[in-house]
Amino acid sequence: MSGPDVSVVICAYTEDRWEDILAAVSSVRAQSRPALETLLVVDHNQALLDRLGKEYKEADEVRVLANAGPRGLSAGRNTGIAAARGEIVAFLDDDAVAERDWLRHFAEAYEDPRVLAVGGRTVPVWASGRRPDWFPEEFDWVVGCTYRGLPRGRVRVRNVLGGNASFRRSAFDAAGGFATGIGRDGDKRPLGCEETELCIRLSRAWPDAVLLIDDRAVIHHRVPEVREHFRYFRTRTYAEGLSKALVARSVGADKGLESERRYTTRVLPAGVARGLRDALLARRGGAGRAGAIVAGVLTAAGGYVVGSVRARRGGTTFQVPRVEVAARE
Repeated sequence: MSGPDVSVVICAYTEDRWEDILAAVSSVRAQSRPALETLLVVDHNQALLDRLGKEYKEADEVRVLANAGPRGLSAGRNTGIAAARGEIVAFLDDDAVAERDWLRHFAEAYEDPRVLAVGGRTVPVWASGRRPDWFPEEFDWVVGCTYRGLPRGRVRVRNVLGGNASFRRSAFDAAGGFATGIGRDGDKRPLGCEETELCIRLSRAWPDAVLLIDDRAVIHHRVPEVREHFRYFRTRTYAEGLSKALVARSVGADKGLESERRYTTRVLPAGVARGLRDALLARRGGAGRAGAIVAGVLTAAGGYVVGSVRARRGGTTFQVPRVEVAARE
């Protein structure tokens, strides 16, 4: 098939997601536009590494690798980037499945040589079978999914979302890899924003770069029951504030919070108004959604203040590694 070769990187860290991991790999193998390879990067879990190695021992297009860096999602992704042979490197969460044309839509966007990154749309699959009544769509990023307020279609954006994204290999030559110390590391608070920081850094290193979201490139992301509760919502929004403070420290508040200003001043007030209107019309969950939006804003703001203070005091650091990519065959 013509067009750029695509390597898919799936980062895994726990055997608790065994069936999810197998489903993610199967969805890549079923693509209408085949991937060159699937790289399974295991984050400091020898038992899972050995088990996946046995599972895919006979699969030439699936390679199982150990995270070569410190514990965490960023280092795992950097390990996959370094080993990838494709011109395009795509990332899929280990608890998500991609629709059949996922890679085809990614690859088509790269026909424009200015395009260095393309993201897609991530749809939540709730463990309980339905969205909690109180959970606002404006905060679906809390569970790693596309949220209300993102533009529709194939459009330019400041940054893609890491669980459903792709980059041209040359992007990592220009900007380095994912920064360690920002994103998740398996044990600590659920931080994020590593893809935001990378995309802003990439746009600075390559001013003519085009970054896109194509909402036809769809994946379905499983949301476990524990993440359907307000306690997780509060923890995750606070962690997002901490992460945004790190991003602002790295790239400056103007760029680091550019999209967030529109989101906070336009998208969220509209969401509160919608929730209150639903409450007045006696629609289930309206007041809860409005309240959750307000609580989410306040909690994220608190995290940002704390993160900013820590950053100024030098209590939180991160590193931007150079990634030596594999030679193409």
